[in-house]
Formats: sequence, structure tokens, C-alpha cells
Amino acid sequence: MPLSHLKHPPQVMSVMTPFPYSIGIDEPVGAARDMMAQHAIRHLPVKDQGSLVGVISERDVALALDGVLRAPLVRSAYVPQAYIVDVSERLDAVLLRMARHHIGSALVVKDGRLAGIFTMTDACRLFGQMLRERFPVSSDDDPDVA
Repeated sequence: MPLSHLKHPPQVMSVMTPFPYSIGIDEPVGAARDMMAQHAIRHLPVKDQGSLVGVISERDVALALDGVLRAPLVRSAYVPQAYIVDVSERLDAVLLRMARHHIGSALVVKDGRLAGIFTMTDACRLFGQMLRERFPVSSDDDPDVA
């Protein structure tokens, strides 16, 4: 989506990753680590009997696996106070709250059900795209031109 043509602030649903992977609260933390590695992601929504209850990050997994627990479960390592927003939330409000409170991801819901995830990596990608639209570069200038 070319952001330079927007007339109104976009909603978070326009830039979220839809249908994210998730993990059950009673799964082993090692399963979360494996899923993150397999899909090259750093955040997993956590569900308990189908309901969204929080998020576990790559950092949470590392801390749990470096701890004294043997085969810890996701329930012992996840963050239950996850930042949850509705799909209609304005993107600027989500970004500013994430920055102000040092939040790594927002879980995006529609009618109370997980619809997507928006992470700081997504925010950086979006900002980079906006800069590239405003200040184009050639592949001769930058090997990361996509």
C-alpha cells in the first residue's frame, strides 16, 4: 500500500500480519522456541482453550529456558497483560503507545478473536517503506532495496 497517498491515518488492520501463529498455554516453552525459529518470528499469541490470554516473546522463552525450571510450560513464561487492540484502532495511536511503553507487539482482535499481530519489526518495515517512497534510492546505492 503506497502510504504517501493516504488521506486519513490508517487503521492497524491495514498493516498487521493477519492470522498469526499462536501457541497453547499448556505447551512446552521449547515448542514455542521451535515455532518461532521455524517461522522466523519473535512473538507468539498465547491461547487457553481457544481464548486469547497473552503473548510470549523470544526473550520470555530464553529467560524460561535459561532458568531452573525443567521443561517449563508457556503458562510459566508468557505475559498475560499483552497489548490488545481492535482491528479498527488508528495506527498512529498504536505506534505511539508501543513506543511510549516499550511494547514489542500488539495483538489485534476482531470481535474479541485474534485477527493479527503488529510488531516493532513491522513498524520499522513500514517506516522504511515510507522513507523509500519519499526519498527513493537505486539498487546501486543500497543493496537492501526491495
